[in-house]
Amino acid sequence: MTSSAPGHVVARIGKPHALRGEVTVQVHTDDPEGRFVVGATFPTRAEAGSGVPRELTLASVRVHRGIWLLGFEGIPDRTGAEGLRGTRLLAPEESEGGEGDAWYEEDLVGLAAQSPDGEHLGEIVALELGPAQDRLVVRLASGREALVPLVEQLVPTVDVEQGHVVIDAPPGLLDLGQ
Repeated sequence: MTSSAPGHVVARIGKPHALRGEVTVQVHTDDPEGRFVVGATFPTRAEAGSGVPRELTLASVRVHRGIWLLGFEGIPDRTGAEGLRGTRLLAPEESEGGEGDAWYEEDLVGLAAQSPDGEHLGEIVALELGPAQDRLVVRLASGREALVPLVEQLVPTVDVEQGHVVIDAPPGLLDLGQ
């Protein structure tokens, strides 16, 4: 896959947990035990003007009922944790390479969707984040929308610079939901 993202998404911060500044995270790494260690520092990607620091350092890590809970230096309470909601934790640049590619919705929306032979299929209108994998929302030429799992087998090319994605959909995938 072709990528222009600056870092791979390791996790997406969810809601606060309890009162001590911990947050739940949606894990996007195959090695959470290796990545989430006290003292690890992660570059962040958040909404402009959100006030989220450019990087966060882990102060605490634990798993509670199968959910990863992380605490960060400088985030002492629930109010601070709430301000982190939706922030993406990125892999530090020196460790990039093993995580797969990552894109942000703003990178993908508006890209043309085409088949492997170059046929115009439609346009990417959204990215839905899912627990197992993310999905592209494609507005087809017919006006209908289709969901395409953002996995290399189905989306072998994402070329932000050239303005298109290649969707190698098996028969019927783009017809689901008709």
